[in-house]
Amino acid sequence: MQSYILVKVLSFQPKQNQQDSNPFPNFQNHSSEPNHYFNATSPPPSGTISPNVAYMTAELIIAFLSTVGNVLVCAAVGINQKLRTVTNYFLVSLAVADICVGSIAIPCAILTDIGLPHHNLPLCLLMLSVLIMFTQSSIFSLLAVAVERYLAILMPFRYQTLMTRRNAILIILLTWLLAFLIGLIPLMGWHKTPPELGYCFFVSVVDMAYMVYFNFFACVLAPLVIMFLIYAQIFATVKNQMRRISFAHSRRGEVQRSMAAGLRKEIKTVLPVFLVLFLFTICWIPLHVINCFLLLCPHCSVPFELLLAAIILSHANSVVNPFLYAFTMTAFRNTFKAIFLCCRPVRSSESDSSIGS
Repeated sequence: MQSYILVKVLSFQPKQNQQDSNPFPNFQNHSSEPNHYFNATSPPPSGTISPNVAYMTAELIIAFLSTVGNVLVCAAVGINQKLRTVTNYFLVSLAVADICVGSIAIPCAILTDIGLPHHNLPLCLLMLSVLIMFTQSSIFSLLAVAVERYLAILMPFRYQTLMTRRNAILIILLTWLLAFLIGLIPLMGWHKTPPELGYCFFVSVVDMAYMVYFNFFACVLAPLVIMFLIYAQIFATVKNQMRRISFAHSRRGEVQRSMAAGLRKEIKTVLPVFLVLFLFTICWIPLHVINCFLLLCPHCSVPFELLLAAIILSHANSVVNPFLYAFTMTAFRNTFKAIFLCCRPVRSSESDSSIGS
């Protein structure tokens, strides 16, 4: 979400005469309307600003689905005691970040799309910093899940000592504190001097070098690489253990079968959270790539529709996780059903496939 205001400019179409010079050469609108170009470093010209209705409608739908879906995730963990595991605590933290996207971040984006706040740099920077914070919290929550699963599968004897519920809560608080500090960096001084018109546009206020070199490379890409390496190590270790179990199966049949069943269960717990990470990467990388493109090639054109699609895709990531949990985790699916059926009590047999410990 930190990048999606990349085009606060994008959802506006300034009305200007054909003979006016092109004020936004980096963003090109290929629609039938005449000559709408947008620059990654300049505010729109003075005049009438009309919102992009289709874009704003998509944002509102995403905001509603994200808020409702992730509230259901939090409610499911609260209702079903079997879901109160260490892994799911981190998923609740991720859900809270997505709720904030739907209830705070997207409304802030829409406000800026109609020109607010105007001539108020501190409030503008605060709004943009909050947006960055929510995305960073999501990344740190995903990293916490990856480390927790790594300990559970590769260091099972130390897991119970290291990953207590108290420690999990402390880790969650730490992830939000770090995300808060990273998000506030533009407010602390790493920003551009806004233009005289005073519009709160992301690309006019936030330094793109901060977005690419610090935010993307250091705070997004590096954790993503670490997480994929962790999951690669988990899958490789489980595969090797399964191979050894299969080789020794004829000698210690019952014991080996029990170990194999345990490993298969652990893999089933890893796959859903790995899919969450994979979808997060798919949804967010396109917008970060566009940021890099704008920084490294400031005079190159970016199609207007492509940028809007990248923004909407990044926001849509906040919607997909509740559906993913419902499809891949039986305990979540049954608890969602119980909620929709007026909180029918959840039988313990319905909740045995929750992940984590």
